[in-house]
Amino acid sequence: MQLDRRTVIAGGIGVGLAHPVFAQDAPPAASMPPPTTPSPEYAAPGKAKTYEKGEIAGKVSDFFGVTAEAAGGVVERAFHDKGQPTGYIAGQEGSAAIAIGARYGKGLLYMKDREPVTVFWQGPSIGWDLGGNASRVFTLCYNLQDPQMIFQRFPGVEGSAYFIGGLGVNYQKAEDITLAPIRTGVGLRLGANVGYLAYTRRRSIIPF
Repeated sequence: MQLDRRTVIAGGIGVGLAHPVFAQDAPPAASMPPPTTPSPEYAAPGKAKTYEKGEIAGKVSDFFGVTAEAAGGVVERAFHDKGQPTGYIAGQEGSAAIAIGARYGKGLLYMKDREPVTVFWQGPSIGWDLGGNASRVFTLCYNLQDPQMIFQRFPGVEGSAYFIGGLGVNYQKAEDITLAPIRTGVGLRLGANVGYLAYTRRRSIIPF
């Protein structure tokens, strides 16, 4: 009986030692066929789509409640200077100044094939400016390839204010992105001051 037990134990040990050898002889996992579940496909990044002149003129006319001729005149100037925009911001703003002033606004950024993005803006100004106003503003965005690129500071371009048919447009630029805010009525205090606008994700009471 003692011999038989030793024989059984020895045999079990031998089987245990032999098992790793058999495992090493198994084919490597890399040789197994790949899973059949397809991986998700994503659209390749590319340049943002642009808006035609007629599209923007119609939107400006509806937004401000002005005639197509008035909207077409200022849009024609912007398209002549900068070409076709990749987006636009439709919103409202208020400003006030006694030589030194501030401007605050809020709107929605629209781009083709993208969800609208809420945008706030604020900034200081200085110049021969007095008074306050509240107005609607329609901002054309040029070379804006992604909505997140709007969130930065845009200085005004000196001498860029134009007034056509009751509407005014000026230009702001940061790196390769140019913004062209279009305003109406008492919101036309464009050439009376210099400054910048900071576009942000959240409202800020500090204009700097």
